[in-house]
Amino acid sequence: MANVIIVGAQWGDEGKGKVVDIYTENANDVARFQGGNNAGHTLVVGNEKTVLHLIPSGILHPGKRCIIGNGVVLDPKIFLQEIEGLKAKGYLKDDSQLVVDGNVHIIMPYHKAIDIAREKASGARKIGTTGRGIGPTYEDKIGRRGIRLNDLVNPQVFARKLKEVLPEKNFMLEKFLGEPALAEEAIIEEYTGYALQLKKYLGCASTLLNQSIREGHNILFEGAQGSLLDVDHGTYPYVTSSSTISGGACTGTGVGPRFMDEIIGISKAYVTRVGEGPFPTELNDAMGEKLQKAGNEFGATTGRPRRTGWFDAVALREAVRTNGMTGLAITKMDVLNDFDTIKVCTAYSYKGELLEDFPRDFEVLRECHPVYEELEGWKSDISTVTEFDQLPEKAVSYLKKIEEITGCPAILVSVGPRRDQTIQVKNPFA
Repeated sequence: MANVIIVGAQWGDEGKGKVVDIYTENANDVARFQGGNNAGHTLVVGNEKTVLHLIPSGILHPGKRCIIGNGVVLDPKIFLQEIEGLKAKGYLKDDSQLVVDGNVHIIMPYHKAIDIAREKASGARKIGTTGRGIGPTYEDKIGRRGIRLNDLVNPQVFARKLKEVLPEKNFMLEKFLGEPALAEEAIIEEYTGYALQLKKYLGCASTLLNQSIREGHNILFEGAQGSLLDVDHGTYPYVTSSSTISGGACTGTGVGPRFMDEIIGISKAYVTRVGEGPFPTELNDAMGEKLQKAGNEFGATTGRPRRTGWFDAVALREAVRTNGMTGLAITKMDVLNDFDTIKVCTAYSYKGELLEDFPRDFEVLRECHPVYEELEGWKSDISTVTEFDQLPEKAVSYLKKIEEITGCPAILVSVGPRRDQTIQVKNPFA
């Protein structure tokens, strides 16, 4: 038996969906523990691409149970659309394969309206949110004003809670943000319809997962976004609104930390970031454009072009430490096939001082400049390589450099988007 946590090791979009899809082969249960539909996991099976935003990536495997934990915030409309899309492709033939914890908080129309209006009002100081209502939903959760799935499926409780909170939200929308108010009756009608469809997926993540542990089953815990977007440990305030690091797997599912065995961080062979915020190794030049095009760096959720840059080992060391990572999965190695030289940031320069640790002070971080070590590129196509010892010597040297300066072993290398374009050095479930 083994329980494995998968987290993003950078600013999100690292390829977690593919890695979760691969590791699901070894798992009985796959549990999503935080975030909402601001995350997009892209999976390629054969030549068919599937993009998921809420449902765990393991759903593409028959017979695997997928659980959405209490730490997630759920947009019912998006969730039901995903189910419809999966069924149309022949997946999720058994509805018992999917469970949603009753304590997930529901994204309401006013959350999305406030999210969008705030960004518009912020102008140049905007955070760069997806406008999906994620942050305002987590605000209500912490402020004890949230509506949970257990509330939604109880018509009387849902109507009472909505009546209590909606006047405050409409006041903010109208008087402060200059947006139109929302009608209570329309929300009740729409969301009551969702509740009727959601009831059959209702369950308790903590009870089910702890039972699986007692029965000796393998569990894969699936994170969203990236460690550097963690609300506590990321580049605040340019972060998401949930705990994206490994500790979030415990609070987001109700499984204690003593049951966790391996923590795998997913990292691209270079770095990308979507939205605003500091990015020390960002390339605002032809090289950055080349990376963007070669890696098809456009958001799975928003379609926004991703900012690109060289590999940042300083940032990755921070992620390794805060997560307690036991292994790295390096994705998109093939994107670097055609580069003569490849740079790795090993430290930052800040006002003449050399920094090897990731600054927690945002004002310091935004004035940091990367200190690079340059390596030779392998200048060959590695997309058909299936064994580690078949990789070009210079590609191996690049991976060894990453291991050396982060102190964490690379246990998986992805050389393309398909399942079969993967080199597994070590199986974390073994």
